[in-house]
Amino acid sequence: MADKFKFALAVLLLMAGIAGFYLLAEQAMILRVLAVMAGTALAVVVAWKTEQGRRFFDFARDSVTEAKKVVWPSRKETMQTTGMVFAFVVVMALFLWLTDKSLEWLMYDLVLGWRKS
Repeated sequence: MADKFKFALAVLLLMAGIAGFYLLAEQAMILRVLAVMAGTALAVVVAWKTEQGRRFFDFARDSVTEAKKVVWPSRKETMQTTGMVFAFVVVMALFLWLTDKSLEWLMYDLVLGWRKS
């Protein structure tokens, strides 16, 4: 129950920050943006104190750790892979074009006897 209250408070703080942006329409833009940022920051702090918030931030931290383990391909590997994909696309395009033209010839010229003019 307390977590639901905290989460509702976080949503209200976020909404208050957004409302502050519009209520401070006569003020400088920096103050309006700071109102949104303050509301967002307070909402994050309050949400962090909930069980779901802790699980989310643990998940986010673990995701960053896993992303750091990724071995990104070198420029050479990327260019080779891209080249293979383009070559495959060209080969498949030719294959499909030949298949289409063969079926067209088979159906229209041989089976139906329709001659193209």
